[in-house]
Amino acid sequence: MEEAVADSSIQVLSESSADKENLSFEPPTKKLKVSDTLPEVKAKLEDRLSGILCCAVCLDLPKTCYQCSNGHLMCAGCFNHLLADARIKDETATCPNCRCEINRNVCIRNLAVEKAVSELPTECVFCNHKLPRYQLEHHQKEICQERPCVCRFSRIGCLWEGPFHEVMEHEKGCSHPKKSGEEVMGALETIDSKKAEDDRMFFDVFSLLSFEKITFNDLQLKPFRTDDFITRLYYETSRFTAFSHQWVIRAKIVSDNKNPTHTVNRSLAFQLVTKTKLSAPITMHYLALDGPFGSGHIKPKIYKFEFTADTTEAEYQDLPIDSIECNQMLASKTINFRLIMFQVSK
Repeated sequence: MEEAVADSSIQVLSESSADKENLSFEPPTKKLKVSDTLPEVKAKLEDRLSGILCCAVCLDLPKTCYQCSNGHLMCAGCFNHLLADARIKDETATCPNCRCEINRNVCIRNLAVEKAVSELPTECVFCNHKLPRYQLEHHQKEICQERPCVCRFSRIGCLWEGPFHEVMEHEKGCSHPKKSGEEVMGALETIDSKKAEDDRMFFDVFSLLSFEKITFNDLQLKPFRTDDFITRLYYETSRFTAFSHQWVIRAKIVSDNKNPTHTVNRSLAFQLVTKTKLSAPITMHYLALDGPFGSGHIKPKIYKFEFTADTTEAEYQDLPIDSIECNQMLASKTINFRLIMFQVSK
């Protein structure tokens, strides 16, 4: 009898403990519907990675990638453009996603993203063939059969253009090699005139190197703001000495729009200013080049101006750079360049 009571009590205890376990038991996570998973299955891996690794500004895959302190990605062009806009507005540049501060000291290159992007497939613009991005440039220049080419007799006037696989067939029947010397001379004169125009600058530089008085200075353009109601950005160097006179370089932003932040077509214009009172006119030739610590590529161009006691400021001249290099310079704290000056003796 006692054993029966004990068995019944044990059974009651086990049932009560089982009820407690059932109360604390959590069911497994509910599975998603098959229809919900279909879009993910259909999307290719490279398409999903492209959406993850794209630039936060232009939504294109970055060849050179920067990231903010929170990991948001920006291509080099957009990163420089954001810094340039902030410089023009006299504001702090911020990430377009999380609004944290961005600058060259905080943001770093993300090499893992750059390598991953280089492995993602892309299409050749000529033949629509898919291949990894790191192979695209070599494919379009050397391998692609649809890449645009010109006839090898273009130097004597042939204007044919077409895909690479048609070049040999065209050259076999090209009529220009059979033309008379008089007909060929017309095309050669046009080519020579263009080449002479390109070479004129180098000949001018060599002639200036024969001058007695030549000097160069490695300078830094530093940003300043005007005192106007709406302040504007301008750049100026410290005073430097050349030919026993004091000089400075000033620079300003040139754009197609009144507000430079509303356009991407920007450039810099600079002027040479003398700070010394001149007793006699001085004729100067000068050109700006990339300095030892410069961040852009300045194409050499020679400028000439005669300084007098009344005209101490040369006219503003466009700095020979493109818009991308302009943004890159504006994104830097200072603009480094080398100024070469030649004094013409009378």
